[in-house]
Amino acid sequence: MEHVQEYPPPVAPSAYQPLATRVSVIGPEYCYPQPVDLAVVRKVLTISEGKFAVSDINGNIMFITKGKIFSIHDRRLLTDAAGNPVCTLRHKIMTVHDRWQVFRRESTEEKDLIFTVKRSSMIQLKTKLHVFLATNPKENVCDFRVEGSWLERSCIIYSGESNTILAQMHKKHNVESVLLGNDKFMVTVYPNVDYAFVVALIAILDGINHDDDE
Repeated sequence: MEHVQEYPPPVAPSAYQPLATRVSVIGPEYCYPQPVDLAVVRKVLTISEGKFAVSDINGNIMFITKGKIFSIHDRRLLTDAAGNPVCTLRHKIMTVHDRWQVFRRESTEEKDLIFTVKRSSMIQLKTKLHVFLATNPKENVCDFRVEGSWLERSCIIYSGESNTILAQMHKKHNVESVLLGNDKFMVTVYPNVDYAFVVALIAILDGINHDDDE
C-alpha cells in the first residue's frame, strides 16, 4: 500500500510555541493559551441554514455561516452555536482583486470594519491572500497572509510577511463530527491566536473557491 504524505505534515505538540503577543482580531475571548483543533464541514446536511459549519474535536458546534444575499455585494453571516452574530463577511464583487470585507456582528458600516481580504492576483494556481486590518488603510504591507492549496485543504495562515504560522488546515478523511456533510477537514489554531478570525478567513476561502461552481 502506497504511503501518501500528508501536506502540510502534522505539527508535533512541542512545536506549538505560544506567540509572545496575543493575536486578537475579532475578540480576545476567542484566544486560548493552548492549540485549538477545529473540524470544518462543508455542504452540511444537518443544518437548515448555511452550507458551512465548524465544531470542536468533540463534535460540539461552534460556528455556522448563514445566507448568501444576492446583490452587488454577496454577504454571509458568521454566528456562534446559539445563533449570535460574530461577524459579517461581504464580498465586493465588482473589484479588481476579489475583495472581501469583514465587519463586527451584523453591521456593514465602515466604522465597524475589522479587516479586508484580497487575492494577491486574480489568476492563481495556488491560494495566496493578503489580509489588512482596518487600522491599516494604506494596505502597503499585509498584516496576515494565507498561502497553500485549497484543493488539498493545506492552506496556512501566517503573520504578515513572516514565516510565523498562526493556523494551518490539514485534510482528514476520517474527521469525526456530529455534522453530516461531504467535505470535512481540520484546522489547528496556534496558542494565543483568535480562532474566530481563523474561521472567518476559512469561510472566505470557501466563498472564493466555491461561489463559481455552486
